[in-house]
Amino acid sequence: PAARLPPRTFHSYLPRSHRTYSCVHCRAHLARHEELISKSFQGSHGRAYLFNSVVNVGCGPAEQRLLLTGLHSVADIFCQSCKTTLGWKYEQAFESSQKYKEGKFIIEMSHMVKENGWD
Repeated sequence: PAARLPPRTFHSYLPRSHRTYSCVHCRAHLARHEELISKSFQGSHGRAYLFNSVVNVGCGPAEQRLLLTGLHSVADIFCQSCKTTLGWKYEQAFESSQKYKEGKFIIEMSHMVKENGWD
């Protein structure tokens, strides 16, 4: 018989009463709508959203990348449940106009699904 995989458990569950974003691949909760800062960002593979904080994500090592808005130190983030790379965390911005991004998270739209009370 096939080996049984243990059930997936998420580290954090967001309240059902809030509109949330979840991983499209495994449905792990990622962020509350209230944490959304901007919908006008560009990820490596298409449009992305900028969030103030996220849950159920792991962070890789920081590296310097030249992005559309200049040089940044970023760390890739991945879903802790299914290990899919979702986007990145801004660790450091080198231009003063970009400092507001530090400590914030980019998640690409192709890896998110909206849940709980969206019209």
